[in-house]
Amino acid sequence: MAQSTRETERKYATPEGDDIGWLSHLTAADPVASLSEGGVQELDAVYYDTADLRLTRTKASLRRRTGGTDAGWHLKLPLPGDSREEIQAPLSSEAAPPDELVELVLSRTRKAPLRPVIHLRSTRSLRHLLDAEGAVLADLSMDAVWAESLLEDGGHARWTELEVELANRAGPELLDGIEEVLHEHGVDREQSPSKVAHALAETTSLLERTVDAGVRVAPGSAGHYVLVYVDGLVDALTDFDPAVRRGMPDAVHRMRTTARRLRGCLRSYRSVLDREVTDPIRRDLKWLAGELGAERDHEVLRERVTSGLGELPGELILGPVTARLQAWDVGERAEGRRRTLAALASPRYLDLLENLKILTAAPPLRAKAASKPKKVLVKALLKDYRRLARRMDRALDMPSGSDRDAAIHSARKAAKRVRYAAEAARPALGKPARRLGKRVKAVQRVSGTQHDTVVTCHALRRMAVAAQAAGEPGFSWGLLYGQERAAGRALEQELPGAWARARATARRYGA
Repeated sequence: MAQSTRETERKYATPEGDDIGWLSHLTAADPVASLSEGGVQELDAVYYDTADLRLTRTKASLRRRTGGTDAGWHLKLPLPGDSREEIQAPLSSEAAPPDELVELVLSRTRKAPLRPVIHLRSTRSLRHLLDAEGAVLADLSMDAVWAESLLEDGGHARWTELEVELANRAGPELLDGIEEVLHEHGVDREQSPSKVAHALAETTSLLERTVDAGVRVAPGSAGHYVLVYVDGLVDALTDFDPAVRRGMPDAVHRMRTTARRLRGCLRSYRSVLDREVTDPIRRDLKWLAGELGAERDHEVLRERVTSGLGELPGELILGPVTARLQAWDVGERAEGRRRTLAALASPRYLDLLENLKILTAAPPLRAKAASKPKKVLVKALLKDYRRLARRMDRALDMPSGSDRDAAIHSARKAAKRVRYAAEAARPALGKPARRLGKRVKAVQRVSGTQHDTVVTCHALRRMAVAAQAAGEPGFSWGLLYGQERAAGRALEQELPGAWARARATARRYGA
């Protein structure tokens, strides 16, 4: 069974020569009080990647390492800043990577097989940085590295590098203090983000070759801003995949939102990217968001029902309400999880990832992509806004009821599209896009929560019917239903004000 840890470290290129007197000066980095010897370790690692180095290009790595205190399979995935997530699996007699780790890199490797690419042998001299009480703040490793490329026409390389890895109790500010001391004594940051990247850069030219065969537009053009937004979303979708597979908190929600943002952007900026290419991708993104929706929608529904039940006094909970709710939760959660994992295992999903990679590598740019951003982006943004205005005005003119609920939900979808279009345009348009996006987000929040109450009412009614059929009291279910109905009506009353503020903001900019 794989285990996950978070590591925060920085790498440095050590100065030439054998003088390591600068180590004693590290006590100037508060709160480091002393250093202790940690011994010498002999480490042997084989790194796996695709033939075109898809893991390394996305700052991930997968290795089989022996020696040291943590022998095993190590998958490292990037996190913000100096941190990475390390997922470890035990060694086995098999030379191939464990299936559970292979699945976690599928969003990066897509359909390409993994193979050994680099063999590293390192002699590690370890030192512990201690505080005044003798507790370990960080580990400092001096690694003498020998690398052999396992790729065709690969070579060999040798170098020495320094790693400083924080212990669990130390904050990231300690790294800044240590780096300041190291810099003063001629020890500077390593340019490569990892040993495998350093080894590949030294032994092969593969990393120097670009996979971007398309024509990129000039910085500052409309196409530039759209592509920066799209590239960021594609990277985010890739990064969320392993967390979704492992059931990490909020991962499904964030991946689903990313798919929706990407789909909305490709629709809004059809004047920049050719829809003959992007429309099939949009259909697959809609499918993916829908499959993830079963698990995510249940998360929201469970939270609302559980919260509502928690607000009821004990004397108003009649019958086996909690037991029925738990049974419903287990069944629905399992079905949602099944759909999520089935979607991520499907050929359609891998094809989507491949097509997104092609889209960003060789974007299907239209003529307006080279135009100045203000005209192109504003026109697309206002077009989406006018669609929202038509839907919202229609919804607010309708009497309360199921038809109005459906109309509000339709307007909410249009609000999301405006918000995402504004996000893409914000770096180019500045405050106007930011303000409009903020106002429309408020509309989306109110209308979205109102829709949640509608869905919750439907679920509560189904549970009440099932309880009645089993001869159980329906009183508590009726109370929960009434709470949701009241919450929904209150949100309906709030919606016109949120929409008026969004409309006033849009009118300042020509809507």
